[in-house]
Amino acid sequence: MTLLLIVLIPLLGALLVPVAGVRGRMGAALMAGALTATALGLLLSLAPQVFAGEVLVSSWAWMADFGLYFSFRLDGLGLLFALLILGIGLLVILYATYYLSPKDSMSKFFAFMMLFMGSMLGVVLSENLILLLIFWELTSLTSFLLVSFWRHRADARQGARIALAITGGGGLCLLAGILLLGEIVGSYELSVVLASADLIQNHDLFAPALILILLGAFTKSAQFPFHFWLPHAMAAPTPVSAYLHSATMVKAGVFLLARMHPALSGGDLWFYLVTTAGLVTLVFAAYVALFRHDLKGLLAYSTISHLGLITLLFGFGTPLAAGSCRSVSHYQSRHFQGFAVYGGGHY
Repeated sequence: MTLLLIVLIPLLGALLVPVAGVRGRMGAALMAGALTATALGLLLSLAPQVFAGEVLVSSWAWMADFGLYFSFRLDGLGLLFALLILGIGLLVILYATYYLSPKDSMSKFFAFMMLFMGSMLGVVLSENLILLLIFWELTSLTSFLLVSFWRHRADARQGARIALAITGGGGLCLLAGILLLGEIVGSYELSVVLASADLIQNHDLFAPALILILLGAFTKSAQFPFHFWLPHAMAAPTPVSAYLHSATMVKAGVFLLARMHPALSGGDLWFYLVTTAGLVTLVFAAYVALFRHDLKGLLAYSTISHLGLITLLFGFGTPLAAGSCRSVSHYQSRHFQGFAVYGGGHY
């Protein structure tokens, strides 16, 4: 039940924040911060069990005939990403409180932010792959709302449309890949899928399923040639750039690679596809970053380059590479500090 609450609290916050905002701008900010801190406290209360090696699973039947359950899972990987989402989210809420101008609707901004936060938590804590996909698409929709928050700016509207088109298209590929994976395994529960690596990799549908799932991951994490949506999305308010495009949303693709790694990695197809995409993205984005003069553009391509490095390491699939992924991921998440410190002003 606690896992469900961790996901539901931010989603309910999207309704409660506008109510609190009736009492003033600070009311919306305080409500958003309080709800995020509550979810973070619940998550930390489960951390000792995860550190002890337990995998916590909570499940409720929804449409069982179609393989859809409200199933949530907390293990070491989910805990790491959930801490990033809630911890950095709390700091960004604090920063946004003083960043937004009096002309900006704080209630609307924090309502969108809480909806995105809950969607990201759903992605990293889902045990059921169909449920993960639903939250995956919600992150694309809520990011569209946040990137286009300054509706009076043409570049913000264009950046939001580009991001939605690319990540939404990737979501359709991911849907097809998950359906193929469910056809192979006979279940959409992650525990079953991760335990069926041999069955999956020896099946005739493995290659199309892998390619489709990787397309979903690559579009979300801005891998070449799908990278261009991220620099355009930087037209969003700085707190959005810090939270979505440096710390959380772009990590969803990396998270998917890590989550599906035990079931899909180990073969030549995984190695060549993932390492090639990561290497090209790493080199290309680093080269482009050398010639960027605006800070947001520089940080955008630097973020893309780091994501390429993480993808490259996942392609290797060795224990040392996996450990390096964690270090690079932690370093890349700290880019939000650069946005907050140097991205001030209303870009």
